[in-house]
Amino acid sequence: MDSFEKQARELVSKMTLAERCSQLLHNAPAIERLGVPAYNWWNEALHGVARSGVATVFPQSIAMAASFDDALLYRVAQAISDEARAKYNEYKRFGSTQIYQGLTFWSPNINIFRDPRWGRGHETYGEDPYLTGRMGAAFVRGLQGDPKAKYKKLDATLKHYAVHSGPESQRHSFDAVVSKQDLYETYLPAFKYCIEKASPSAVMGAYNRTNGEPCCASPTLIGEILYKQFKFKGYFLSDCGAINDIHENHHVTNTQAESAALAINNGCVLNCGSAYGALMAAYEAGLVSEETITEAAVKLFTARFRLGMFAPEGDCEYDKIPYDVVDCKKHRKLNAKMARESIVLLKNNGILPLENKKDLKIAVIGPNAKEVSVLLGNYNGTPYEFTTIFEGIKNQAKGKVYYAAGSRHMRGDMGDWEEHLLRDALLAADRSDVVIMCMGLTPNYEGEEGSFGNGGDKRDIELPAAQQNLFREVLARGKPIIFVNVSGSAMNLTEQDEKCDAVIQLFYCGSDGGNALADVIFGRVNPSGRLPVTFYRSTEDLPPFEDYSMDNRTYKFFRGKPLYPFGYGLSYTTFKYSNLTVKPKKHGADFTIDVTNTGSRVGDEVVLLYNHKRNADVRVPIKKLIAFKRVSLKPGETKTVHLKTEKDAFYHVNEDGKWIFTEGEFDVMCGDIAEVIYVK
Repeated sequence: MDSFEKQARELVSKMTLAERCSQLLHNAPAIERLGVPAYNWWNEALHGVARSGVATVFPQSIAMAASFDDALLYRVAQAISDEARAKYNEYKRFGSTQIYQGLTFWSPNINIFRDPRWGRGHETYGEDPYLTGRMGAAFVRGLQGDPKAKYKKLDATLKHYAVHSGPESQRHSFDAVVSKQDLYETYLPAFKYCIEKASPSAVMGAYNRTNGEPCCASPTLIGEILYKQFKFKGYFLSDCGAINDIHENHHVTNTQAESAALAINNGCVLNCGSAYGALMAAYEAGLVSEETITEAAVKLFTARFRLGMFAPEGDCEYDKIPYDVVDCKKHRKLNAKMARESIVLLKNNGILPLENKKDLKIAVIGPNAKEVSVLLGNYNGTPYEFTTIFEGIKNQAKGKVYYAAGSRHMRGDMGDWEEHLLRDALLAADRSDVVIMCMGLTPNYEGEEGSFGNGGDKRDIELPAAQQNLFREVLARGKPIIFVNVSGSAMNLTEQDEKCDAVIQLFYCGSDGGNALADVIFGRVNPSGRLPVTFYRSTEDLPPFEDYSMDNRTYKFFRGKPLYPFGYGLSYTTFKYSNLTVKPKKHGADFTIDVTNTGSRVGDEVVLLYNHKRNADVRVPIKKLIAFKRVSLKPGETKTVHLKTEKDAFYHVNEDGKWIFTEGEFDVMCGDIAEVIYVK
């Protein structure tokens, strides 16, 4: 028993049973007689301290995943944790903290983005479990601080456990039915990886059921897998209102007391919501023991002691972090770097980088050109300053810049004045030498339950009809088009790929996103982002949204031909791969490969290593990512890149959900090199 647990047990022992129950709610009340202040466990930091006033707003998680730069993401999370601590240090001077003012953060979201229609997919790190694990672990380590320090800097929370990715409109009642193979091969690995590599403080349960068991009260997911198999040492909490869902929507129990008892008995110690208000009734009915309630309270107070909430003044090293770090110049510089690395160039016929001449006339057209929400994403803070796409281009362009929204995001039938938007865009296009079209979605059209549209989800992956009409009308003017798709998810860009001179994917890009895009367009920055999701050609390529089988989903199992594959992204320079060297190890191999910049510009290359098991006796991925590394190269420079693989990189999952190794031949693919190796 460490000193923090010892202090927690001593404090909890002085509480009445009713007081212990009260501390298991997210908005835990004060216990004045014991000197325990009120504490609200609910805090958000998906890509910056959220809902708590001014903060650096970094690119949305899906955008940061496109950087394939976990080292940079670690630095981003460190900056976020500095701002979170600085805010807490000031808020506590009021005598207590309120919601979004604490130290326990419900981030990151490491669900697998299995279907582009899911509204909350842009909160994740994409469709690949290994990429998600790498990025998630880096984020957790950055948030929680030095593991050797006396106190923990923040608590990070992995969510939403498990098998959770829509439909949003059914999330309170949905049963995600999944095979053992898909469960262990796709939906759980990122959780396991983060627990092993980063020791997160907490895990949040999902709203849905998985194979019939409510995720926040699942003996299989929580007791058997999370605590026993994954050896998780932290605390488990519910999503907000999820325990009431157990009786109200899942109909697994009949009363709130029964739901509360089922959840806490299966390991859920903290309830976001009101259900644990019925714990005393559950105890009096014999549904839960005093020991179970006590142990839950001890877990939570151990976390609070470990965060230094009860430390003597000046004893916690993080108390000294000043408020001036909030959205400071250092963090804005880091924000700009991440924004640049997150931009993905999908097509370029040579028009980019745009020659920035004084006589070049540019028309910036589209409903996202001046849209602020696409910078901020969701679960966001408020930046001290921000730059829209239009402002970024206008500020860097040397020649005349025209602007027109051209259409609304969704509807094109809003009356006579709607025609004015289109005509304005055509006038701008006619006067320009090149058109930059800024189209796509906003977080209002793909988001959490309650967002506009299909309960937060997308009905399809097509551009809205109003924007399709605008695109075709502008295209008919015959001007070169640089198409910037702004979205948090894959869209059908087949027509744009065929007819535009360049196509750029800009995920929700943070407060400095407009400047970052302009840097890429005008060549101040060489694009280096890679897609963390597959871009399909049509909604018809997708299986039914409610189907959680991974068959024909994501790059690992999709049998069709994508428009842009996972890991795809262009550069303004060229790279050559050579000398792939295999370093065998038990049940696997590590690799080195030489990468040369054969072009004329400095550039970053994201080196991706995949494998495929030949002659497997069960379904295996078409290919799977097993290592990646970002490397920066000057023109003509060659670097030897070391690619270390995880212990299970050459394992596969059988139909019983077991990770097994079978010696034999594997295809190994890196860049344009493909080799067959024998692994034993």
